[in-house]
Formats: sequence, C-alpha cells, structure tokens
Amino acid sequence: MNPSLSQIDAGTLIRRSLFFLILIILTLGNLFVLFSGLNSPQAMDQAQIAREIARGNGVTTKMIRPAAYYQAKKAAKGTVAMVGFQDTYHSPLNPLINAAVLKLIGADDSDAWQMDENEMVFPLDRVIATVSTLFFLMAIGVNYLLISRIFDAKIASVCAILMLFCETFWSFSLSGLPQMLMLLLFSCGLYFVYRAVEAATTGRIAFTPAIIAGVFFTLLALTHWVTVWIALGYIIFAAIAFRPRGIVGISILALLIIPGIFVMIRNYDITGTPFGTAFLTLYNGLGRGSEVVIMRNTDLSANPLVLDGMIAKIFQTTLLQTSDIIPFLAGIIVAPLFFLALLHPFKRESIAMFRWAILLMWVFGALGLTFFGISRTPLDPNQIHLLFAPIMVAYGLAFVSILWGRLDFVVSTPMLRNIHHMAIIGISALPLLLSLPQKVRVGMTLRDRGGVPHWPPYYAPALNSKTSGLKGWVAENQIVFSDQPWAVAWYADRMSIWLPPTKEGFLEMESAATDLQTPTVGILISPSSHGSGPISEVANRYKDFASLVLDGPVIDATRPPGFTIFDKNPKTQEIAKHYQHRQPLVGLDMIYYSDRAIRMKERSLK
Repeated sequence: MNPSLSQIDAGTLIRRSLFFLILIILTLGNLFVLFSGLNSPQAMDQAQIAREIARGNGVTTKMIRPAAYYQAKKAAKGTVAMVGFQDTYHSPLNPLINAAVLKLIGADDSDAWQMDENEMVFPLDRVIATVSTLFFLMAIGVNYLLISRIFDAKIASVCAILMLFCETFWSFSLSGLPQMLMLLLFSCGLYFVYRAVEAATTGRIAFTPAIIAGVFFTLLALTHWVTVWIALGYIIFAAIAFRPRGIVGISILALLIIPGIFVMIRNYDITGTPFGTAFLTLYNGLGRGSEVVIMRNTDLSANPLVLDGMIAKIFQTTLLQTSDIIPFLAGIIVAPLFFLALLHPFKRESIAMFRWAILLMWVFGALGLTFFGISRTPLDPNQIHLLFAPIMVAYGLAFVSILWGRLDFVVSTPMLRNIHHMAIIGISALPLLLSLPQKVRVGMTLRDRGGVPHWPPYYAPALNSKTSGLKGWVAENQIVFSDQPWAVAWYADRMSIWLPPTKEGFLEMESAATDLQTPTVGILISPSSHGSGPISEVANRYKDFASLVLDGPVIDATRPPGFTIFDKNPKTQEIAKHYQHRQPLVGLDMIYYSDRAIRMKERSLK
C-alpha cells in the first residue's frame, strides 16, 4: 500500500472518529445532563395532540383556543363538545410522527409515564426532544452527502462541523418544535433538486429526481404551513429549468395540492374556512395586534383582520429579515456570503444553476414570512430561514475558499490553506462553547432530579403530580382556564381554555363548558402572563383579568399580610367569588384559583 495513501486514510479515520465522538457526547449531554424540558408553547401543544392521536382520538386537542371554539361553533351552528375538540391550527406531520413514537413506548397511558416525586423534568419531554434531535443528526448526514456531491468532502466536512457546534440547531432540537424534521425534509428535497439540476445540465430528462424532490417538499408543507411558500419557489424553478418545461412544475404542484385538498376539506367541515384556525396566524404579520391576542378572542367578528398599512407592515418584516439575517441563518457567520457567491461565475454549470433554485426558494419563503410574521424570539415557530443555513454555508465557504486561495501569502505558505476554515468554525462555535460550562455545572448538580426545569414559566411537577398538583385536583371531564393551556394539556393531561381577555368572553366559555357537562373548576396563573413583559403591556393584553394576572405578585410585594386585587376589581368580583380558593404552586408566581378548598403544603422551587 502507498504510505502516503495509508497516512491520508489514517488521518481521515481519526478525524471522523473524533467527529462522531463529539457528536455522541453532545447528543447524550444535551438530552440527559443539560436538558431542561420543552420550552415552546407550540411544541407542547403538538406533543399533547400527538398523545391524543396515539390514544386513537384523532387529531384532537385538550388546549382550547377561544377563537378556534368560536369558529367551530359558528360552523356547526350550535354548541361543540370540548371533549375531543378538533385541532385545525397545526400542520399534521410532526404530531403524527410523534404519535407513532408515543404509542410505541406506551405513552398513550399517562399513568405509565407519571413523574416521580423527586423529578423536575417531565420524562416525555425528553422523548419528544430525542425524536427531534435524531432528525437533526440525520439532517447533518444528508447535508454532508449533498454538499460533498456539489463541492467536495472538505467543504462538506466543515459544514457538518458548523452544524454540530451550532447553538441554534441544538436549541431547536431540544425545544420539540418541528424545525429539525423540516430541516431533514428540506435537505432531502435539495439533494434531489441537485440531482435534477445535474441531469438538466447534461441534457438528460430530470423528471424522476425533480418529482422525488416534490414529494419531500410536500411533506415539508405538511410539517409547517409557511413552507408552502418554499414549495412554490421550487415549483416555479422546476417549471422553468426542467424539460419538458411546465410539465414537471405542474406535476409537483399536483403533488402539493392533493393532500392539501383533504386538509382543507377537513378544516372547512370543522371551522367553516378551508384554512382553519391556522389562518389566524396572519394577525402576526398583517393584522393589528398579534396571534396571542386574537387566539384568546371569543368573537372574531368584533376583531376582523384589518389590512390598513399592509405595505408598511410587509416592509417592516422584510427589513427585520434583512437586518437580522445572520441570527436567522442559525448564527453561522459565513452563511450570508451565499448572496455574494451569486456573483461568482462557478465553472461547473450545475453549481451555478443550483444556487438560483436556492435563491428562488429563499425569496418565496421570506415573502411568506412577511405575511405570517417572524420575530427575533430565539425559538420563533415560524423560523424557516435556518433550513437554508447548511446549503448557504456551503456556497459561502466555497466563495471564501476561492478568494482565500488566490492570496499570495496563502499560495506561498501551504500551511495557511485551511486556516480560514478553522477561524470560521471557531467564531461560529463560540456561543455554544461559552455557554456549556455553566450549563454543565447546573446540570450535574441536579442530575438526580432529571434536570433543571424551564422556570419561569414552566414547572411540570406542579401540573403533573396526582397528590399535590393540578392533575390530582381536576377530573378528566373538568376544564381549567389558564395563561399556559398548552402546559396544562401536556403535563396535567387535562382540558384547558386559554384565558380570554374580557369578562364576557370568560363567562361565555364557562357557560358553554357547564352546559356540555364539562364544568370549569379553576384558573391557573403563571409567569406566562405576569412575566411576559412590562405591566402596561400585561394589562393591555389581559384587559379585564389584569387584576387576576397581577394578583400573586401584588400579594408577594405587600405581605405580611398580603394585599389581594383580583377580588377588588369590579369587573371580575363575581368570578373571584366563584374561584376564591388560592393555592400557590410555586411560591406566588404560579397560583391555582379553585372553586373548592384544596389542602396541601405550598410547593416551592429550590
């Protein structure tokens, strides 16, 4: 054997072994030592829907949005049962996959996965996060195959390392949101798009790989509705680039429409609109206020979608996406250089052509976000820019490598050929590496209790306990109003109505629940409301129930003996009398207002 070849093989083997060792350490460390439970409302909501699917209840939810109930009641022209309430908010694929996993491990039986007295993190949180993390790890592999096919193994390896050390990717993996499933599906779609581009540039028919790519983009759309815009970008590219022109694009459009028709028919039957409750997410981008406000509204006719100033709102969202492009592209500094790489004349025609497919899909995705909204929130559920991060990183690295290799001092000093890769990896990995020591110290301290909860605002033991928590106080046919109904539905496995902003809305939902033999028995208030912003913002968001939301903090600030304000508000005095029994769950930060007395010791977070 050639000695130099043997040395190369040995070096490659060592580097790959080191990569997989770090991958295993980070995966096990994040899932078992550093894991703090789910921390996204949408992730918890999808998780509890998945559990209902696993139980054979269909796509139903225990989290009831007043706006969704208004739609269903209007469509049915009468009352609608709150038990087995149909969900039309979420895309179905991620809950269906999680449902299969939950069924496989027996999680459809909540008693089989009851938290121990000393546990602080719900065990099923770790299951949901593990599924998401596995999708992330598979996405790394798919992107390595794709990028090594486009460029070479060196650039593919650097991209894989950048993904592995990217804090944003790990945050989404552990959140339970569907972004990592989306990343896998999008990466698989891109792989077959590039195969189709290769065929087209060599004069071959690209129909088969183009259609396979369309299947993946259809699955992507069924994972998050906003990604339909990405699929539209691909359809336009396919119609122009692949022969027979137009036929490929129409075929892919048909693939997208067929499952969409079934979803729209179901949504129309339930809500009277083909887009279901998901349509109301437009309030984030184009409407006045936000989705959080509109979802708690019990009368949508009093809050129509007003498009005044639509151009200004679209411009504002576009400016946000442009100015924050680095954090939106997972914080990898080289990713935005993709846009400069568009100006470079790549010699291989397939590489040059493929970048325009990426650009077209990204432009359409960004356009979709101008309508549906995106924010600087670290775990924004509409974050789809990070799907483009790996492939944009690859083009950015290729562009930098070309420029770096032309520098005279690099040409004369071979040792400097890869120094730019090391610098990019070092800078991009800093957020993860700097945060690890503190996380490890805290995680190791509480490893015997399953980890550190995401408190505030979530504390699973207060909801999941059968002896000293909500699950033990509320029967399965009873309902709780809450400012975090997704957490009640997931951790307590009980029906919960998102707290309406007005007294009239509250009484309407309460009356409907009572008439349906599913009475409301309490109100849960947590830092999800009183810790969500300045007092003026909280008061504006919760309106008639601002006194309820701020009751705990006021009692805490004025004790002893503690001054209550919920029962002093003229608008809610009668409601306060009905739910007069305050039961602190985590100090006075989380309080359960019950219609009956509960005897137990106050729970505190230590």
